[in-house]
Amino acid sequence: MDQISCKTNRLRSLLSAVCMVVASSFDWSIAQLQPMAPARDLVLRSGPMVGYSELTEVALWVQTVYPALVQFRYWPDGQSGASMAALSPFIQTTREGNCIAQVVLSGLKSGSRYNYELYIDGRLVNRAYRTSFQTQAFWQWRTEPPAFTVAIGSCAYINEEEFDRPGKPYGSEYEIFTTIASKQPDVMLWLGDNVYYREPDFYSTAQMRHRYEHDRALPEWQSLLGASHNYAIWDDHDFGPNNSDWTYRKKKDALEIFKSYWANPGYGLEDTPGVFFNFIWGDVEFFMLDDRYHRSPNDVADSPEKVMLGKSQMSWIKDALVSSNAPFKVVACGSQMLNPLSRFEAFGNFKTEQTELLQWIKTNKVKGVLFLSGDRHHTELIRIEDKEFYPLYDYTSSPLTSGTHKPDEEANNPARVPGTFVTEKKNFGVLRFDGPRKDRRLTMECYDKTGVLLWKQEVKANDLQVKEIK
Repeated sequence: MDQISCKTNRLRSLLSAVCMVVASSFDWSIAQLQPMAPARDLVLRSGPMVGYSELTEVALWVQTVYPALVQFRYWPDGQSGASMAALSPFIQTTREGNCIAQVVLSGLKSGSRYNYELYIDGRLVNRAYRTSFQTQAFWQWRTEPPAFTVAIGSCAYINEEEFDRPGKPYGSEYEIFTTIASKQPDVMLWLGDNVYYREPDFYSTAQMRHRYEHDRALPEWQSLLGASHNYAIWDDHDFGPNNSDWTYRKKKDALEIFKSYWANPGYGLEDTPGVFFNFIWGDVEFFMLDDRYHRSPNDVADSPEKVMLGKSQMSWIKDALVSSNAPFKVVACGSQMLNPLSRFEAFGNFKTEQTELLQWIKTNKVKGVLFLSGDRHHTELIRIEDKEFYPLYDYTSSPLTSGTHKPDEEANNPARVPGTFVTEKKNFGVLRFDGPRKDRRLTMECYDKTGVLLWKQEVKANDLQVKEIK
């Protein structure tokens, strides 16, 4: 770096520090904040992104190019004027923190949508798309539960020629992200392989950060990040090398990097690291699993010691499911959960754990359980029938922008719902929850990159009840 660049960076840091001192010394009001000329695009690397939402608080995320002072201005949708707007605290991004800022806005009104703006070093950064967030509705004991939509997808490969394998680029058709955004889902669930580490990334923390930094800045991605609430888990490619497991020596770094790029409401347990967590949206509860951090090698012979989730996470998901009163209990995992063919990395290759979890759900008569998964580079809806229990579903959604494959011996999977097998097409899913509290309904849909509906399947919560044996 030349002397001029060094001096410029030192000046920027000094100005940011001065701004922080001034901001902490005075009671700034909205009337005092006069947006300056829009900042250059080079100031913002990626985002802003909307993270988790609760009744009265929401998380926001952003990444700058260099250390800078970040602040958000927000106001209720449909209302304008300085008196209706509020300001987030100032956050100083740092090189040590990869110039990332995460902020939690609290004290918000429940069941409300807000518009927001981003300021970097006091300058308004204009976005050419909708930037908004919402708090969840306080419907309990008051109204029927709200209708809402959740988009789902996995396997997002973003090309970078310097690090890609020779030949035809593996990633393509990035417009799928803007198509998802156009559906205006309340929630976006990222089901793993949300970025793809390459060989130079595997054992370099700096290169792992570069991978996220490069991919997150994709222009087509920004509108989806800016207005839908994003929740994420990982699979092998955004954890480490292909088919990686608990022996991956950079897994602690991988976890810290993942946490810095996704504003989830939680990560693992106090004594059990990982990306697993649960959250509620409306009256539906989502249980997001970690299929990598504690995973045994795939080639180990099946035994009680061969695990995908691990003992602690298994105990957590069991107790969390039985504690839930949600009519739909959606369990999301990077790996397929129910496919009886158990090809490649499916949960079925960890037979002891799979049998334990499914039998536990049956024994405890946990109603309303269904699964989501990614990974496979094709989409399908698996349905497992049980004469003594309700049918179990696993909606696999894949890929977003990664490569696809042609039908093979799996084309005639007897457990697949007819008409739901999508190959050789980039696609994403949408889950629509609606209906009165005692008759909730889920409509599962699959769309191609342009938003054309490929299939849909309806399931009622009342159909996911334990059958009475006569």
